[in-house]
Amino acid sequence: MTSSLLKVLSGERLDIPPIWMMRQAGRHLPEYLEVRATAKNFIDFCFSPDKAAEVTLQPIRRYDMDAAILFADILLIPIGLGRDVWFVKGKGPQLNPITVSDIAKLTIEGAAERVSPVYETVSKVRAKLDPSKALIGFCGGPWTVATYMIEGQGSPKKEIAKRFAYENPEAMDDLLQALAISSADYLIHQANAGADVLKIFESWAEGLSPDLFERLVIKPTRQIIDLVRDAGITKPIIGFPRGGGLKAVIYAQNTGITAIAAGTDMPMDSFRKLLPKDMPYQGNLDPLALRIGGDVLRQAVQTVLETSTGPHIFNLGHGVTPDVKIENVHAVINHIRTGDGDYV
Repeated sequence: MTSSLLKVLSGERLDIPPIWMMRQAGRHLPEYLEVRATAKNFIDFCFSPDKAAEVTLQPIRRYDMDAAILFADILLIPIGLGRDVWFVKGKGPQLNPITVSDIAKLTIEGAAERVSPVYETVSKVRAKLDPSKALIGFCGGPWTVATYMIEGQGSPKKEIAKRFAYENPEAMDDLLQALAISSADYLIHQANAGADVLKIFESWAEGLSPDLFERLVIKPTRQIIDLVRDAGITKPIIGFPRGGGLKAVIYAQNTGITAIAAGTDMPMDSFRKLLPKDMPYQGNLDPLALRIGGDVLRQAVQTVLETSTGPHIFNLGHGVTPDVKIENVHAVINHIRTGDGDYV
């Protein structure tokens, strides 16, 4: 049985688009919080296949989503490369900022093998997942992961990382290449373990000049996809250059992705016209509307449906937040599938 997500990713337009939501397994679910409480820390959680598989499957059981997305984190690859990553409550991920001399010491060989519990999670999920549901594996975009490695944490403007790219071009290229090679290996392992679809989260694509975007986003993404394809992996790949604006069109044209995810800022009808012919696209309900609910959410969902043409996957423009109400997610799904969401 071919999943609805795979049908759309092959170029088919469905009257009822497949639905899944970024961060659909997470802190808005009480069952997630119960499992999370049994792990000593977030990294241990990601590297515990039984726990990670369970929370990957939870949104399928509760919401009947059309796809499950692997529960992991975009910052596992730096661990494979020999860097320390830890999470601080209220602050998020923390790393020791990488230096030019540190980049030469990255352990590219075997990096993907050092995060092998993730592939066991993929296998466990695929074994329990109904054939009608797709399983999405993923990695972080090289530029996004590099920003965390350079700055040591997330920051709104990424000025430190951009300055590093300008002032240390060779070291930056080396870092991006290390991330591209290890991320490609990571995706290949996930595909071989049972992932049906792969996704590249370039979450910090916003605010780059065209030249930097080509160098920091397009080039390493294209390298990842070339390496995955050279390994014989033909599974569809979704790219998400969040906040990339018009440069997302160049990303769609020049990286080799199968489909593109649109952030909240993208006008779906105009975006569709600029994409390569028949390229599937995903998005882009405002996560804030999902939090608010009621008539605000109803109208936001309807707008996405009315402005989306061609092969379309319904999703958010970013991720589900911890304060989202479960009944709001149910309302969105019912609206899309039956035309009548019970919005509150």
